[in-house]
Amino acid sequence: MTVSPQVTGRVRKPHWSLARSWLLQPGIPDGGRAYDAAVAGGADVVVLDIEDGLPAAQRPAGRLAVVEWLNTGAQGWVRINSVSTPDWSADLEALAGARGLSGVMLAKSESGDDIAATAARLPAGTPVVALVESALGIESVSDIARAPGCSRIAFGVGDFRRDTGMSEEPTVLAYARARLVIASRAAGLPAPIDGPTLRDQTRHLARETAVAKAAGMTGRLCLDLDHAETINRLLSPSPLDIDQARRTLADLDAPAGPYDGSVGPTRARAQAVLDLAEKLGLI
Repeated sequence: MTVSPQVTGRVRKPHWSLARSWLLQPGIPDGGRAYDAAVAGGADVVVLDIEDGLPAAQRPAGRLAVVEWLNTGAQGWVRINSVSTPDWSADLEALAGARGLSGVMLAKSESGDDIAATAARLPAGTPVVALVESALGIESVSDIARAPGCSRIAFGVGDFRRDTGMSEEPTVLAYARARLVIASRAAGLPAPIDGPTLRDQTRHLARETAVAKAAGMTGRLCLDLDHAETINRLLSPSPLDIDQARRTLADLDAPAGPYDGSVGPTRARAQAVLDLAEKLGLI
């Protein structure tokens, strides 16, 4: 096998379970051209946002524009409003028949019942990403992860910090991130999606992506299409990672030293790097 140089300009769109960059594209009224441009960009997944991506007064028109676009043959995800709002029911009623709906991101998910109720109103098999954004959501995350229809979990860092008063420091948010990662793994879900880097904080993009990766998260929300390339690169195995994984497996297949209880986990980690690289088309 050979390593491809991070796919020579060609945009590869992995399955949502492996998606690294999740672009929140405002579902603006009459926004078809903006939606097309977003989908043509480098983000793994584009989520048309009819929740916080729009002022409340524009949500009905934005919802209509998104549904019309999805019925033209285009495909995309949609972030919908929380179960506690009247917009939740209106969003689901409009999206239930949208031909190009790929999945739904549910804002402010706080219980397994929120996910189950949302999934029940969508076509069977529609994936639902639970966006956890509050203290109650973190406390309920195991039930959320196991709820029928929950396909992946995302961390709404901004609203979580607003709800709890916590700072943005990685050490402060480590507990919340760990809860999401552990709950996802225990429920058999793909690793979770971290929150975004703000548009005016691009200088912190690489550092914040490294924090997400170190926490065990494999995706990030993004608010700026220009952030997608960096996120995709940093959340993918690098050529160095791939070479190291191959060397590790070769060394374990021909051990020159003690063979002990560390071998199994070491082999599994190395194999996981190669498996992910292959699924992303990097080898």
